[in-house]
Amino acid sequence: MSDANKGPVTFDPGDVVQLKSMSPPMTVVAVEADGVHVLWYGEANDEIVSDVLPGVALEKITILDDEDEEDDDDEDDIRRHGKKKRRDD
Repeated sequence: MSDANKGPVTFDPGDVVQLKSMSPPMTVVAVEADGVHVLWYGEANDEIVSDVLPGVALEKITILDDEDEEDDDDEDDIRRHGKKKRRDD
């Protein structure tokens, strides 16, 4: 099935998107007739950037929080091996 048969993609405020041609993650602020209003962190200038982009150029993405996964691994290790004791010599 091609993308053309899927119908228009809808976005809601709070969705995380990026340009189909790759870009930093952006947060949808509003969807209006003139396009999708988005915000993102511009690392080059260390500031929040906003713009209005055509919805056809965007795709929804999911951000995985690596720190949460690492924390889960640490908790699993503690459960398997018990708490590590520290000796002060």
